Amino acid sequence: MNILALLAGLFSGILGSMGLGGGAVLIIYLSVFKNVGQLKSQGTNLIFFIPIALFSVVYYTYKKQIKWKTVLPIITGGIIGGFGGVLLTTLISEKLLSKAFGVFLILLGIKEIANLIKQLLKKKKNNDIM
Repeated sequence: MNILALLAGLFSGILGSMGLGGGAVLIIYLSVFKNVGQLKSQGTNLIFFIPIALFSVVYYTYKKQIKWKTVLPIITGGIIGGFGGVLLTTLISEKLLSKAFGVFLILLGIKEIANLIKQLLKKKKNNDIM
């Protein structure tokens, strides 16, 4: 078994079950290290997360961590968005989709770095006050 594949699956599963978007890890692994096209990477990611999502839903339900009244409208919107996303992938090229995914990851990274800087400045300000 390929150790890199095992690690990609492990980290994708951990992040996915925590609700942190492990799909980014899996899609990057498949598209960068295995030269799988963007659409196939995304499709593989969706299949990969079915058992992880089922396990996580059972676990979080058992721990009473899911607010079903809040979740059901979100699920409805997600299903509609899922159909829209599938239709959108038929209208745009795989190359454009791949670039859009890259831009999304860059913007997410910038946002996270900005949040970290903001937290560090806030912590420094609080330490200066004391």
